[in-house]
Amino acid sequence: MGLPPELLGNGETEVLHLRTHAKALVVPGVVLVLIAIAIGTAFALPADLQPWLTWVTVVLGVAALVFWVLVPFLRWFSTTYTFTNRRIITRRGIINKSGHDLPLTRIVNVAYNRSLSDRIFGCGTLVLTTAADEPVTLEDIPDVERVHVMMTELLFGGDQPRSLPKVKDE
Repeated sequence: MGLPPELLGNGETEVLHLRTHAKALVVPGVVLVLIAIAIGTAFALPADLQPWLTWVTVVLGVAALVFWVLVPFLRWFSTTYTFTNRRIITRRGIINKSGHDLPLTRIVNVAYNRSLSDRIFGCGTLVLTTAADEPVTLEDIPDVERVHVMMTELLFGGDQPRSLPKVKDE
């Protein structure tokens, strides 16, 4: 499920729509298990400690669940990258939404970086160098090498190569 067709221009087609890599959910998953263990342990306490300590544990567990599990999951779920034949569209935000559109005609170089943990998880950072601005980095792109090849094909491959700005002779 990508962007709705009404958000695409005439003749614009979606090439790839993805979220950041699910490695962002590893720590929230571990925290979820630890919260479940803590709440389960609180219910197994002796009867003289159980009423008040159980409620304190449940309240702290719910607060931790919201801040360390639910918010990171919603942040991951609401961050998307959409590649079309004309632009790259990034969208993120849970309550306040933000987006950025980068026309492909502004991109002059595509590179990627993969740390050891990125190689283990199968993701990486895509670095897009534009003609005027700072490089745009898209972090935690799943299968970044495939996306890199797809981007170079969109930019530099195909039947009609993109024209680059002419340099004046000195």
